[in-house]
Amino acid sequence: MWDKIFDGFLTHLMHVGDFRLTFPDGTTRRYGDGSGDPIGVTLHDPTLPRKIIMSPDMAVGEAYMDERLTIENDDLSGFLELAIRNVALQGDPWFRKPLALGRHMMRYLQQFNPVGRSRANVAHHYDLSGELYDLFLDEDRQYSCAYFRRPDMTLEEAQEAKKQHIAGKLLIEPGMKVLDIGCGWGGMGLTLARDFGAEVTGVTLSTEQYNMANRRAEEAGLSDRCKFELMDYRNVQGQFDRIVSVGMFEHVGVPHYEEYFRTVKKLLKDDGVALIHTIGRSDPPGTTSPWILKYIFPGGYCPALSEAMKPIENQDLFATDVEVWRLHYAMTLRHWHDRFMANIDKARALYDERFCRMWRYYLIACEMTFRHNQQVVFQFQLTKQQDAVPLTRDYLYCPDDKDGLRHAAE
Repeated sequence: MWDKIFDGFLTHLMHVGDFRLTFPDGTTRRYGDGSGDPIGVTLHDPTLPRKIIMSPDMAVGEAYMDERLTIENDDLSGFLELAIRNVALQGDPWFRKPLALGRHMMRYLQQFNPVGRSRANVAHHYDLSGELYDLFLDEDRQYSCAYFRRPDMTLEEAQEAKKQHIAGKLLIEPGMKVLDIGCGWGGMGLTLARDFGAEVTGVTLSTEQYNMANRRAEEAGLSDRCKFELMDYRNVQGQFDRIVSVGMFEHVGVPHYEEYFRTVKKLLKDDGVALIHTIGRSDPPGTTSPWILKYIFPGGYCPALSEAMKPIENQDLFATDVEVWRLHYAMTLRHWHDRFMANIDKARALYDERFCRMWRYYLIACEMTFRHNQQVVFQFQLTKQQDAVPLTRDYLYCPDDKDGLRHAAE
């Protein structure tokens, strides 16, 4: 029975491409319009058709990790691109819609992130071996979307361009007090202190990030102007000229959006500027992949623009600039995947084959979601006063600098 239902599911889903599936009983069927390179997949577990019907993301991701689903020539990129393109075009069939509705109703519980739970969620991902991140990130350990002002930029160049673009929106001046919410391994804070003369306080819930960020500040001779605290942003005291948050808002959760922006407003001086950089979606509010929630980012969620704007409006903050980056993160993830695969033997030595398959699945699935399924990056520039920033974006761009890399000291 389940094979028949699964066949109907795939017939509904696969309208483009050339997809060949071998069922657990050895039967092979083809789906799609025959265009493009053929993708062959074999299911080795007779329970998979039922599991995929009930929860496609979870079942396919786990089956790939456990090798209960194999792909011809291990073309994971081709398979996920084909699947995600078709999902974006067709959506769920009618018999899956009640399940999707149930997931949507549960999302507030999944995204309930008080301080203790937030710390555990962060540890799940960011307190992995530091050596793992060295295998695929740039030298500055920027674990967020890079900014490809030119398509031929290296990852290091594009990550530097991202930091400079954000610094430009913050209108940093020497001596300004800056709060970095979710400071990562310190790269943004160190850049603002070193290149712009800011006095930076960074906060993180990751012990690994906290230790490395402070070590980097000391090694760079910046510990007098750049300090990092193991602290939840909700516990920060004082006020700041500038607030920056890159890649952290995805971990806040919808039930806490009002609290988040209320905290930003409280901590921001009256003439201050905040810049919030987050993954988002260009479609209506939705849910996070259950596979991503279980294996990669527990408690995580990427908001629709409407979900983020409502609490901003409720806090009486001015959205003085809202910028949408589209394919920049797909390009970033491709760089990360290629670097990870170039170091796959080192990754296996750190963990095991199953972890490597999980991490590769994560990187490629995210890339294809940005390419084909309405995932974007939002940058919100926020102020308390309308005239806190210039009235046009002209201040961001230097005509003589093709990479847009400028420093206050210059």
